[in-house]
Amino acid sequence: MSNDLFSPITLGDLELPNRIVMAPMTRNRANQDNAPHSLNVEYYRQRATAGLIITEASPISPDAVGYPGTPGIYSETQVAGWKDITDAVHAEGGHIFIQLWYCGRISHPDLLPNNATPVAPSALRPEGDTITYEGMKPFVEPRALESSEISGIVAQYKHAAEMARQAGFDGIEVHGANGYLLDQFLRDGSNQRTDEYGGSVENRMRFLNEVLDAVCEVWPNNRVGLRLTPENSFNSMSDSSPQEHFSYFVEQLNTRQLAYLHILEGDMMTKERNVNYPALRHIYQGIYMANNAYDKNRAQTALANGDCDLVAFGVPFIANPDLVHRYQNNLPLNEADQTTFYGGDEHGYTDYPFAE
Repeated sequence: MSNDLFSPITLGDLELPNRIVMAPMTRNRANQDNAPHSLNVEYYRQRATAGLIITEASPISPDAVGYPGTPGIYSETQVAGWKDITDAVHAEGGHIFIQLWYCGRISHPDLLPNNATPVAPSALRPEGDTITYEGMKPFVEPRALESSEISGIVAQYKHAAEMARQAGFDGIEVHGANGYLLDQFLRDGSNQRTDEYGGSVENRMRFLNEVLDAVCEVWPNNRVGLRLTPENSFNSMSDSSPQEHFSYFVEQLNTRQLAYLHILEGDMMTKERNVNYPALRHIYQGIYMANNAYDKNRAQTALANGDCDLVAFGVPFIANPDLVHRYQNNLPLNEADQTTFYGGDEHGYTDYPFAE
């Protein structure tokens, strides 16, 4: 029997009841301590029928923050808030990984301790504006990290991985995507370094490898996922040869036997797909999770063709906490209210109706 969305799958030593993954989605509803609270507990509990939930991106330290209201994973208060969430999801029979995040140049001094300048592989300012507690402000030119500073950030990832274990997660996803710090090192449009962290594909992957080494000292490899975005232009990102470079990165990952590789296929901004994703999937020998504008039919086709093992859904899960039930029974979907995606209260967050 060919795989479909509703067939179980073994992820490391976890048995997932289906292949429908709730994608990581920033919702900006943490409390003033950048900690999760009761409203967040209800949001995740409602969606626990997903085969796997990947949480919204969670900053690994105060230095990693890039947006207001994002729940971190570096303080005891935050761990306690996340523990309430993992307990609720597990009580419903669900599985949940937390996504570890360092924003890098996609931040602003207003959001960082002591009004620090955001850091990046190179001092290249992203285009556009960012959201702060005082409203939209232009991005600033980041400070290029000294090579001697990188080990300190790696240590922050390891600490966050330890906190995630305390919080009761089933695993972690390293956020190497969407123009944030690890992605800034991987792609040559943002990494113009000439030291051991820049230039060749080997050097540009060094930081990611150090992070994966560190978090895999805390978690078994098969409880660690990784998200990559070969061609997403979001956050002023580009690469001179994404097919070639990400083929190298993906091939190197085979030796790690991670829980999964999570690929955002195509460009969220232009909707174009210039990378051959089935070719990347063919290179990768482990569990491959596809993401980006999948609906039920497209997901079923991709699974049947062997183009992926899991499919991550974003917006459909915002508006349909019972998405698995609706897909399984061919029920119509609620429409998502985009005006409530970021920030706010329960409206557009926990008040979407379940199917009768």
